[in-house]
Amino acid sequence: MMNMVNIVVYILCIGLAWWALQSFRFDVLLKMPKGAQAIMLQILLSIALGNLVASFFIQYLGLSMGFSKMF
Repeated sequence: MMNMVNIVVYILCIGLAWWALQSFRFDVLLKMPKGAQAIMLQILLSIALGNLVASFFIQYLGLSMGFSKMF
């Protein structure tokens, strides 16, 4: 059951990161902001950012569940 929750959290966080990166102005930084390489950069950035956020929430959930067993 926990593995299914982890997968859902990762997918949601990657989706949220993709959505948040859509407001970032890549045209200022990149030569061709609509090119395939720019889209790949957005995908990789959203996976990296989503992974960081999801791992934080999963670790927080695991620690909070383990904390309740201490008492």
